[in-house]
Amino acid sequence: MNQNIICWFEIYARDINRAKRFYKEVLGIHFIDAVPPGEATEKMKMAFFSSPQNQGVSGALIEMPGTKDGDGACVNTMVYFPCEDCSEQVAKVELAGGKVHRAKMNFGEYGYCSICVDSEGNPFGLFSMR
Repeated sequence: MNQNIICWFEIYARDINRAKRFYKEVLGIHFIDAVPPGEATEKMKMAFFSSPQNQGVSGALIEMPGTKDGDGACVNTMVYFPCEDCSEQVAKVELAGGKVHRAKMNFGEYGYCSICVDSEGNPFGLFSMR
């Protein structure tokens, strides 16, 4: 299992090409365009951050409906925490005062994830390979 406390991040964008240009100009980062997994393919655009200094944590720019629809009431960035099986942590979320937004979802070869909200209203993801 990944030993980093965070295993993945997503930065949501209204215009993924504009966001790629921004990060390339500011940080010199190049991107790898990806085909989103599963049923998200038609609604989502995704570009992986590419860095030789990755150190085990990576992420992507994501353009998809509902992520940037308004100021203050939208998700701008999402971090994912690694788990052995994210369904085990999902079972604990509501007992700890949070909410489960999306239960365990299968992303094929990429693994599984769940989207939750913590006790302070912050969204976060749980990720596992099984």
